[in-house]
Amino acid sequence: MELHKFIAADYDEFLEKFSVSVPERFNFFYDALLPVAQERPDDTAIVHVDDARMRRDYSFGQLAKESSRLANALAASGVRKGDRVLLILFRRIEFWIAMLALHAMGAVAIPAPGQLTAKDIVFRNNRARVKAILADCSVCSIVEAARGGSPSVDLYVRVGDETADAPALPGWIDFTALNANAPDAIRRTPDSAGGSDPLLIFFSSGTTGMPKMVEHKHTYPLGHILTGMYWHDINPGDLHFTLADTGWGKAVWGKFYGQWMAGGIVFVHDFRGKFEPKILLELLAEHKVTTFCAPPTVYRFLVREDLAAYDLSCLRHCTTAGELLNESVFRDWKLALNMPLYEGYGQTETTLQIATLPCMRPKPGSIGKPLPGWDIALLDPDGAPCPPGEEGEICVRLDTGTPLGLFTSYLEEPELMNAAVCNGFYHTGDKAWMDEDGYYWFLGRVDDLIKSSGYRIGPFEVESALVAHPAVVEAAVTGVPDPLRGQAVKATVVLARDVTPSDELTRELQEHVKTTTAPYKYPRIIDYVPELPKTVSGKIRRSEIRERDAKLAT
Repeated sequence: MELHKFIAADYDEFLEKFSVSVPERFNFFYDALLPVAQERPDDTAIVHVDDARMRRDYSFGQLAKESSRLANALAASGVRKGDRVLLILFRRIEFWIAMLALHAMGAVAIPAPGQLTAKDIVFRNNRARVKAILADCSVCSIVEAARGGSPSVDLYVRVGDETADAPALPGWIDFTALNANAPDAIRRTPDSAGGSDPLLIFFSSGTTGMPKMVEHKHTYPLGHILTGMYWHDINPGDLHFTLADTGWGKAVWGKFYGQWMAGGIVFVHDFRGKFEPKILLELLAEHKVTTFCAPPTVYRFLVREDLAAYDLSCLRHCTTAGELLNESVFRDWKLALNMPLYEGYGQTETTLQIATLPCMRPKPGSIGKPLPGWDIALLDPDGAPCPPGEEGEICVRLDTGTPLGLFTSYLEEPELMNAAVCNGFYHTGDKAWMDEDGYYWFLGRVDDLIKSSGYRIGPFEVESALVAHPAVVEAAVTGVPDPLRGQAVKATVVLARDVTPSDELTRELQEHVKTTTAPYKYPRIIDYVPELPKTVSGKIRRSEIRERDAKLAT
């Protein structure tokens, strides 16, 4: 399929005129990647930098051959269309090869993060009835520990060389050996997967309860045309860097579908250690990255560095999502690099729903406006639409059509699906309000809102005020029981290096919040911790903080 970027004068024109034509039985491998590999086989698809900072470029021709070879090898090993395959591959190049291979053969990919325990893996294997596992050598021992509790798994594939820390295990097949004699071409047949067939399963790292199986179909990648071509603003030849691990959905938002369909090149840094702002800035400068996407927390670290010391002249467009962007970070980034940050909003269950696009004026802290195909409504608890200025749940109207990129179901959990999709709407479980200009402002999960003295307080706004203070790196705001107020606002805070907790600092932070946002929102309790509890995808687990506080109160 051939795509041409539509340049709109403003948001209204884009909303009115943008559309996506969905090919019949669309399959990303056959309809998007393979044509490029055949017409321009030497064009660069991925710039891959390993943990030792060694760079290797991969062409579309290479990816097509290697993924075809793997698809044929897996088929010869008994993997069939519809079988589910767990991938624990970090950011190694084999992740992209494996994803494309599974798309081509119609098997269902289940990306997973490398931080899973054996118990987590057993849960996923049994819940999804996993047929095969491709795992990085560093986690094979953990996967092996889950083997006894995973009766559905028939094939274990080790990716990476044997070392003293990662010895070979009996019953595992080496990735290179598996592919050695497999043909490097694959043919599309009338039975090949596409269209409404299942493509991916994400185990959502929810902030409450056990992870849910979120299923997407083969048309899902087309929803990311908006992500890559328009929100990331990628043009042909651009080098795009999204800072995300392949174990969760944000990776395919920024390291796969939309970037290639826009004609861009995916930049990958396969680092395994601790995030270092200086290294990230060095990579952006050294490899001349043109477009970049990262969570607001990353930008908070970056603006603390001397940005003028790095040649970021090639960087022209930056985006962010996942949490509230603090206005001071927006201001500092724009001041240093003369470019704004463009926010966006979506979920594991969706593609990008709401965003600030280049044809719009960014408002710091706003996630933007609804995108074409996403008929968004803010509903109150009674299901009535909320006027501007009034908070409500972000819902997607379905009676006007199903958006391209919306998930098909929570597999094997009909009660959850019935709660999420009802009365003609998909209920996201997230709260926001809309201003008079039609911009949306994210407040947080419905369950995270704090009710104090008759006020409804969203945690993001208080967290944003706290992280604007130079002493604070991260903050999580929750409600705790209070006999007078119903709930009191509590902040759990991670301090910057060399900052020491004290009563004086607590009072200073409280006064800072009072002067930054409405005074009634200030945290009456501040707890200092070395790190915040997070899901494997990096989301703050406020529920865990609430559970811990409840136990301490009893």
